[in-house]
Amino acid sequence: AELIHAMQHVSSVPITVKCRIGVDDDDPYQRLPNFIKNVSDAGCKTFIIHARKAWLKGLSPKDNREIPPLDYELVYSIKKAYPHLHIGINGGITTIEQTKHHLQFVDEVMIGRQCYETPALLTGVDNHIYNDTYIPVDYHEIIQKMIEYSQQQMDRGIKLYSIIRHILGLFHGMPNAKRWRRILSEKGTLHNAQPHLILEAFKEISVNMN
Repeated sequence: AELIHAMQHVSSVPITVKCRIGVDDDDPYQRLPNFIKNVSDAGCKTFIIHARKAWLKGLSPKDNREIPPLDYELVYSIKKAYPHLHIGINGGITTIEQTKHHLQFVDEVMIGRQCYETPALLTGVDNHIYNDTYIPVDYHEIIQKMIEYSQQQMDRGIKLYSIIRHILGLFHGMPNAKRWRRILSEKGTLHNAQPHLILEAFKEISVNMN
């Protein structure tokens, strides 16, 4: 609460908080409501709540993303208790259908790892969440922009694989996706790897596109 209060006094940007529902031996049904009250009283109006405890003793960061059980109902109850606050939910959400369900109870949904591992998930958001007209994804345009971006970054001294490793999941679930990943993973780490490698890998995918 003191940090929020201090930051708000020196920033015109809204200060928001992302938190877990508790830590280690906390009782989330006591800790989380008290936390929300104290921090919102200090001026924070937006909270994104990951619906898992954080076990700092005994679990690795990776395990903390998967092992502690999710308690979505507790997050829903926070929104009900504090209707004037903007409450988001996070943790274990992997589909548009799940997102639409959560939005019945909270103000927003945050999807992290699933969007990183399967970026195509985002192509349905505008249509299914915001009721906008669906615009088909032009993967050829994406690849061209990625090649241009990669060249710009390499001109600054960034190695190719540091860039392309973040698009390994771009074609997750599509035919030949394994070939796409293999080409980028195996050849992208070579010292002479260049952006045109992205196009080489994409050709394995594009043969199955209309």
